[in-house]
Amino acid sequence: MTLHPDLNWPTPEEMARLSPQELAARFGGLSGTLGERLGVEFMSVEPARIVARMPVDGNRQPAGRLHGGASLALAEELASVGSWLNLDPLRQLAVGVDLNATHVRGVTGGWVTGEATLTYRGRSLMVWAVELRDERGRVTSMARCTCNVISTGA
Repeated sequence: MTLHPDLNWPTPEEMARLSPQELAARFGGLSGTLGERLGVEFMSVEPARIVARMPVDGNRQPAGRLHGGASLALAEELASVGSWLNLDPLRQLAVGVDLNATHVRGVTGGWVTGEATLTYRGRSLMVWAVELRDERGRVTSMARCTCNVISTGA
């Protein structure tokens, strides 16, 4: 599997030196990705905690609320990036294999912010808890995403 050609993946030295906000700047605007289409903006990137936001505008269901699928895509984006930060990208990659969520509050405008926290890290599996919140800080969705770690054979 080939990484996105525009992805400026941090070296281990950069991971230790750069702030979570500086690392987040490396993950934005990758052309041709779902994250780009949804308008996902990374705000803070650390191996055990990822924060990003997404606009409601352009990601609504016909009833005018944030689409649950867009919420799930944001949750998986956070968990996948977070998992990759815990791997050697020359030898391994992570893919989402299980994703579930409960949507507890509708959102009709503004932005939602997702925060993913690593809850389990094994050799072949990582599990992330993800909370999405509206601009007032109220929880809108709670998700869990499991990522499998796959060897690239390199």
